Amino acid sequence: MNHSRRKFFQFAGAAAASALILPNWACNSEGSKTDGEAESTTTPEAPVATPSLTEYGIQLWSVRDDMAKDPKAVLKQLATAGYKFVESFEGEKGMYWGMKNTEFKSYLDEIGLTMFSSHCDTNKDLEKKAAEAAAIGVNYLITPHIGAQKSMEDWKPIVEGFNKNGEICKKAGIRYAYHNHAYSFEPVDGQLPQDYMLNNTDPGIVDFEMDIYWVVTAGKDPIEYLQKYPDRFRLCHVKDRIKDLPLTEREASCDLGTGSIDFAKILGVAREKGMKYYIVEQERWDNSTPMKSAEADAAYMSKLVFA
Repeated sequence: MNHSRRKFFQFAGAAAASALILPNWACNSEGSKTDGEAESTTTPEAPVATPSLTEYGIQLWSVRDDMAKDPKAVLKQLATAGYKFVESFEGEKGMYWGMKNTEFKSYLDEIGLTMFSSHCDTNKDLEKKAAEAAAIGVNYLITPHIGAQKSMEDWKPIVEGFNKNGEICKKAGIRYAYHNHAYSFEPVDGQLPQDYMLNNTDPGIVDFEMDIYWVVTAGKDPIEYLQKYPDRFRLCHVKDRIKDLPLTEREASCDLGTGSIDFAKILGVAREKGMKYYIVEQERWDNSTPMKSAEADAAYMSKLVFA
């Protein structure tokens, strides 16, 4: 992704009889004013920051009901809104929405989208799923949910399974990742499962997808985790949280930019610490619809400038 750049505008400057010669970016092409000309009172325009992201995606769970009715129409609308890639999930119609993997890719190619990643049941037929994903250029298969465990002993075989999943995906030529919810940031036997996962998986084969919303909802600081574990969070869900609702209100997502999460600051740090892929997700649509919110979220992402 490109770093933020600032575009400077030329402005007129008054010059004395023996004019100072300024760099081209600091003066206009007319040079010094002539005798009798009034000094300009025009205020220079403020610098305009270039948006930080040239590409961003959307998790199709955000528009799942619409996808179930007419996936091709929805995908085309998402492409028109400005999304460049999609992250799918394994629903009733599968990751490829009733199409073969190659058919799905052909349609995405036609409308200017790619399928970069997908959530799926990684406990079932992962070798087959990884091979099919690799065949059409999908980069990641992701475990979307595990659920809270009663003890840290229960987490040990799960984390061992993550490493095995990573090996399977590596053999297929793709990557494996785990997507967090709030439960992995809640203490179990005096430990945080999320830290245990990060400390006991092989960075060479296991990545993490940070759902920023769920980190915040768990009462934790996303920036703290990004700084503590650089280069482990390679993907993220960009999902905002309704202002002034208590953290006990779990389902409180909203249109990007209308909520309480400072994405300019968080994503600026994320990029410095190895984040590569930014994926919109929304699960609540007060006074809106999933498709309208998806379009509003794309507009926000297209203008976002990292702090």
